[in-house]
Amino acid sequence: MSKLLLIDDEADVQYSFRRLFDSPEVELATASSGEEGLKLIPKFKPDLVLMDIRMGGMNGLETLRRIRQMDSRLLVILMTAYGTTQTTIEAMKLGAYDYLTKPFDVPKLKDLVVNALKAARDMKQVVSYQPLLESEDYELGFVGGAESMQQVFKLIGQLAAADATALITGESGTGKELAARAIYHHSNRSAQPFLTVNCAAIPEQLLESELFGHERGAFTGATLQRIGKFEQCNRGTIFLDEIGDMTPATQTKILRVLQSGTFERVGGNQPIKVAVRVIAATNKPLEQAVAAKQFREDLLNNSARPSRSRPTSSRRWKNIIGRATCGNWRMPSAAPTSWPRAMRFC
Repeated sequence: MSKLLLIDDEADVQYSFRRLFDSPEVELATASSGEEGLKLIPKFKPDLVLMDIRMGGMNGLETLRRIRQMDSRLLVILMTAYGTTQTTIEAMKLGAYDYLTKPFDVPKLKDLVVNALKAARDMKQVVSYQPLLESEDYELGFVGGAESMQQVFKLIGQLAAADATALITGESGTGKELAARAIYHHSNRSAQPFLTVNCAAIPEQLLESELFGHERGAFTGATLQRIGKFEQCNRGTIFLDEIGDMTPATQTKILRVLQSGTFERVGGNQPIKVAVRVIAATNKPLEQAVAAKQFREDLLNNSARPSRSRPTSSRRWKNIIGRATCGNWRMPSAAPTSWPRAMRFC
């Protein structure tokens, strides 16, 4: 069950949220002031906080500052009926996940809450990479006792300690995101945000805005400034899934971030500096994509840090106790005769 905390001094807003999130899958708690919300957080332990900026007593920005001091990984969505550029910038600088303007666009609100809750789950789901011999011993862990899986565990440990850009390759369903979260949870950035972007699931024209944000009026429909995932994830880790599906224009921006830590929002010309660790993944052979001029060679070189040891591309099933997996995975009833290329860390 997901836990939402609403901090808003308007009774009508509290009533609306109770109706919107009246679900057995969601537990909603409300507070009428920043002070009340701060007292409730340690007891209720919410997954996500939605908070008004203008309230009696402690305002939303100061409350956000206190929340970040209490738990830097607790995601906060700010809401306001008085959206100004300065307030928005200040809120995002303080670490807000996103913001909404009143009156709410209900579908947008629900989508934003769903995405934020997924990000919160990703940050809280600790991934073990110990070589356990029985899958039931640890439902969320990597399972494996074979030498190839031992190499995977070693590489995760090396990458976690290195704080370097990482590239994970492998077929769909082999646990690339699980590996990325394992690297994150065992890294020095584990107390900071972890956000995931599926580059293949977002339309080409929207991906740049999703990653880098946009300025008001940057394109048709851009009625408000938007903060992108890189700014939301400052000092944390961003996982770019299916990086091989990026267009050349977006690849160029990603390369700049990796090289200089700067970018501009879509429609903007002010450089923005961030300190974000990038972990990328793809199921495509990027070397072939480079040869076909579909992927930038310099981006591949900046993403791929060759390791002394890599898991081999094929192993007998009997040598693999389980594939890199998480959640409700179960051992297939019929074991394949060979183990496909599971994961390659670069």
